Amino acid sequence: MGFDFTLFNREEVAGRRRLDEDFVAYLVNEQSLEVVVHYEKLWSYYRNELCGMGLADVGNGQVSETARLYRQQQEYGLPSRITGVNYSFYEGILSGSRADGIQRKEVVIENDIAWRIDTMVDFLFGKGITIVSRASQEKRAQEIQRILNAVLDANGGATYLQQLALLGSTYGFVDVILRWSDGKEREKFEGGTAGAGPRSFDEVLNRARKIMLEALEAPRCLPILEENNYHRMKFYIQHYWQRHNELERKGDFIQTVNHRGKQVSRQKESHNVEVIGADYWQRYQDEELVAVGRNLLGVIPVVHIQNMPLPSHYEGQSDVAPLIPLQDELNTRLSDRASRITFQSFKMYLGKGIEGFEDRVVAPGRMWSTENPEACIEEFGGDPGSPSEEVHIEHVREALDKASGVASVAAGILKGRIGNLTSAVALKVTLMGVLAKTERKRRCYGQGIKELCRLILLALDRMGVYPNSDEEREVDIHWPSPLPENVMEKLQEQVLKKELGIPQEQILKELGY
Repeated sequence: MGFDFTLFNREEVAGRRRLDEDFVAYLVNEQSLEVVVHYEKLWSYYRNELCGMGLADVGNGQVSETARLYRQQQEYGLPSRITGVNYSFYEGILSGSRADGIQRKEVVIENDIAWRIDTMVDFLFGKGITIVSRASQEKRAQEIQRILNAVLDANGGATYLQQLALLGSTYGFVDVILRWSDGKEREKFEGGTAGAGPRSFDEVLNRARKIMLEALEAPRCLPILEENNYHRMKFYIQHYWQRHNELERKGDFIQTVNHRGKQVSRQKESHNVEVIGADYWQRYQDEELVAVGRNLLGVIPVVHIQNMPLPSHYEGQSDVAPLIPLQDELNTRLSDRASRITFQSFKMYLGKGIEGFEDRVVAPGRMWSTENPEACIEEFGGDPGSPSEEVHIEHVREALDKASGVASVAAGILKGRIGNLTSAVALKVTLMGVLAKTERKRRCYGQGIKELCRLILLALDRMGVYPNSDEEREVDIHWPSPLPENVMEKLQEQVLKKELGIPQEQILKELGY
C-alpha cells in the first residue's frame, strides 16, 4: 500500500490537487537521500566520532607501524596518501575503498570545529533568557509567563534551548513540533477534540507541563513550501527509521542475517513517514497507514528556526559548512607534520663495514670491533624544524577564526599578543566577531521562541486548558549579556536610569528580574 492523500485533497483549488502522492513518494524515496548525505556530513564533522578498524585491515599490511588502529569521521577530507583509503560518504556512513600500494600513515585530527560551535552555543544560551508577556492585564501576564516557563522547564529549560542552538548551528536550522507527552492529552489533541476545562490554575500548569516540544533533526525534515512564497509552509513531512524493543521476525521465526559466516539476530526497525497539514495529519509505517486525525490547531504545529538568515532558502546558514575545507587543510598539514616528526625526531645510525651491526643495540658503553679500515658509523635524523610549516598551520587557524567569527580567546585560550584586557571595552573589541554573530542569532532564535510561545498558548486555547486571545500570545524576549559583568557597576547604571525617570518595570527587566 502506498500513500493515499484523499483526506488532504477534499478541497480543490482551481481544479488542482493540494497534495500529490507521487511527489511525496519522490521526496521520501529519492530526494531524502541527498538530504541525509548532506546533513549527516555536517553532523559528522562536528562530532568526529571514532570507529575501530577491522582485523582484516590490520593484518593485511594496509596499516603501517605508525598508524593508529581507529578511524575518525573527519578523515573523509584527508588525501589517500595519508589514510590509504579512498573515502566515500553515503547516508551518514564513512566508508572507503583501499588505495592500491599506499599504506595508512599516522593520522592527526584536531577538531577545531566542535569547540567553536560549542562556544557559540554558550554565548547564545549560556545564560538563561527571560520571557515577558505583553498581555495588558498584569494578572494574565503573570499567569502566561508561569505557563510558558513551566512548559520550557518540563522540556529541559536552558538545556533544551542549548540543544536547539546546537542543532541549528550544525545544520543551519532546527524545526520544533508540538506534541503532548501524556497519552490521554495526545489522543485528544491528535483526534481533534478539546477536553474539559481545568478547575484551578495549578491544574492548568500540570496539563501545560505535558506539552512536548520535539526538536527535529534536519535529515528527517522534508517541508513542502508554497510555490510562490518560500516563507509559508504548505505541508510538513518527516521520515525516520524507528527501532523497536523486539527482534525482527518473519512469520513465527526470528529473522537472522549472515554476519561473516555467523547467523546474528537483528533488532526490528520500521520506516515512518508523517504528513502534517493545517487540517489533517497522517502517519505511515512501512508504507501502511497506521494513524490519522484532525489538526485541532488549524495551523501546522511546527516552528522553523533558522540559525542565521539565508535569503530565498528554507534552511539557514550552517556554522559547520564553511569551516570544512579549512578543517581538512589543517588536518592534512598536522598529519604531514606528524609523519615528518616521527621519522626525524629519533636519531638513526648507519653502520658500514661492521659485521652484525643490525643485531646490536645502540646504548651507552656499547663497543664494536672490526678489522675493516673502511668501517664507520654515520648518524642521521633528528628534527631540524620547519618554520614554513608552522607558519602555514598558524595561518590556517587564523582563517578558521575569521570564517567562524570565534577567536580562541572566546574559549578562554589567552595569548600574549592580545595585551592586557583590563576594561570591558577592550574585551568587547577583542570578541567583536563572536558578539556580532551572537546578536544576529539572537534575532533568529528570539523570533523562533516567540512563535513557539504563540503555538503553546494556541494549543492550550484550542484544547480548552487555558483560553486566551491573539493579543495575549505576544511575548518579549530579554537576553542577558554574554560577557562577564561587574554586578555593582550594573546596579549603579540602573540607579542612574531610575533618576532619569525610566520606569522601574523596565529597569527590573534589564536586570533579569
